[in-house]
This record gives sequence, C-alpha cells and structure tokens, in this order.
Amino acid sequence: MGEVYFYHLTREPVEATLATLLDRARRQEWRVAVRGGDAERLERLDRKLWLGPVDAFLAHGLAGGPHDARQPILLTTGPADNAPDCLMAVDGADVAAEEVRAMQRTCILFDGLDGEALSRAREQWKALTEAGCGARYWSEETGKWQEKASKNV
Repeated sequence: MGEVYFYHLTREPVEATLATLLDRARRQEWRVAVRGGDAERLERLDRKLWLGPVDAFLAHGLAGGPHDARQPILLTTGPADNAPDCLMAVDGADVAAEEVRAMQRTCILFDGLDGEALSRAREQWKALTEAGCGARYWSEETGKWQEKASKNV
C-alpha cells in the first residue's frame, strides 16, 4: 500500500519541484502520471519539461497521443493509460484513496502562498487520511525540505 506525500511549496515553483520529483521517481524506475485539472496548464508543464536541461531530460507525453501506454511520464487530466507506479497531482487535481493504495507513491504538490490551494490540500489530507491512507507532509519554508507531519495507517 502506497502513501501520499504532500509538498507545501513556498520557495520553488511547481515546475521546478515537479521536475525534481519526476527525476527521483524515474530513478526508482517508476512510471508516473502527472495529473492536473486543466489541459492548458498541462501543456505549459509539457513545454517546461521539454525545455529542461539536456542532461536531465525527462521523457514524457501529453495524454491523448498515440503512445500513451508507452510513456514513462504521462501528463493527464484524468486516469492515466501508462500503468503508473506513482501519481503526482498538481493544481488541486483530485486523488482518490483507492489510487493512493494502488500506487508506490502519490505526491500532491501545492502552492503554499495561495490560500485556495492551501485549503484544497488540507481537504485532501483530511479525506485521504480518514480513508486510511498513510500521509506525510513536507515543507520547504526553511529553504530545505523538512517533514512536518505524518499520519500512519
């Protein structure tokens, strides 16, 4: 059973933290789904990933292409067709407890300087932990990532 990690962003933009987490997930040889709530936002993330450093290239695709099932990282607004081991949710995208249980890891990234995003993350923490999912809360407020809270199953 996987856990859900909440990443409270206050210093780095979602794109930077997402790229770091995607690199770590791929080093674990996990297939990853990046779920967002807005197709245009995912298109911007797609462009950012393509423009990243050559030595840190992250092979990926946008859902709806002919090779979705073969993508090591698939950006999507819904369920992923690439059989992911890890789900990363951005911009308040929905994550179900069943998905957390089915993954090696689930990551929820949110902008801690945005009150609406912070409120949404709190709702997700409450819903997922009440559904029996283990959860960890990470913050970068001091300049380095620190675990601030955890809830075990």
